[in-house]
Amino acid sequence: MLLHPTYFPNIAHFAAMLQKDYFTLEICDNYQKQTFRNRCEIYGANGKLTLTVPVSYTQKQRQQYKDVAIFNNEDWQSQHLKSLDSAYRMSPFYEFYIDDLMPVFQNKFYSLLDLNLKSLELILKCLELDLNYSISNVFTLPKDAKTDYRCLVNAKKHSDFNFPFYTQVFTQKHGFISNLSILDILFNEGPNTLNYLERLTLDTSCFNQ
Repeated sequence: MLLHPTYFPNIAHFAAMLQKDYFTLEICDNYQKQTFRNRCEIYGANGKLTLTVPVSYTQKQRQQYKDVAIFNNEDWQSQHLKSLDSAYRMSPFYEFYIDDLMPVFQNKFYSLLDLNLKSLELILKCLELDLNYSISNVFTLPKDAKTDYRCLVNAKKHSDFNFPFYTQVFTQKHGFISNLSILDILFNEGPNTLNYLERLTLDTSCFNQ
């Protein structure tokens, strides 16, 4: 299975990872804007909120994903942490997990890929989950379309997949918002997150409409 590493991956990404015994993270493709490579979506007081990592990239200068640098002139880490605190401080498990995630907000990152791999590493640690995966060193395409889950990286694609309900902090204000960052379900469901993910069965064709 082939996936792109993203910033605090969404629930669909994690559900896909759990469907296979082994997967590969594709990092040698050309970087594209408007994807979850440098953003994640959380549930704020006013509804869905996008947290974006600023990058140094122009369309005129083609770069591979693995070579894209973070634009650290902006204090994006503090902004993201404040947004998470505002969104989830009233959730049942925010205080339980936030300290484990602090390396993303306290350490300096220069490479977007390094940041995304660290966010994945920390989430796996929180979930006490050991996944078998590799990182590509050349651009490859899967031989079987059924193992190509790279479409999940596209932030503009929407799925009609039926994600089961779980209680979110602002459900009574805005209703259930599905397929947010894994952080949303982690802070709201805690140890039950893994059970939720294991119940999901993804068909990526629904993301390609």
